[in-house]
Amino acid sequence: MTTYQDAWAVLADPSRRAIVEALADEPRAVVDLATALPISRPAVSQHLKVLKDAGLVAEQASGTRRVYRLNPVAVEALRDQLDAFWSRTLARFGEQAGETKGTRS
Repeated sequence: MTTYQDAWAVLADPSRRAIVEALADEPRAVVDLATALPISRPAVSQHLKVLKDAGLVAEQASGTRRVYRLNPVAVEALRDQLDAFWSRTLARFGEQAGETKGTRS
């Protein structure tokens, strides 16, 4: 299994992002995802394996099908990272704005 840090690289692929977006609406089977997306079932399966290995999705057997859903812990970890990036950026911006304001007086 990869780390949540690696999840950003996994999400760089547009097809994987589309799968994540679809799973954000509701859990789905491969056939349902393939119907909703412009990629084949085998391609969806390959992308789901990568997303699963990154910890972003989980699967559950439902009869003969596997239903995939987002892993809320992984999504929360990504959100926490974005919040940390944003907080640091705002703090640096505030520091820069304060320095600029002090030099213009």
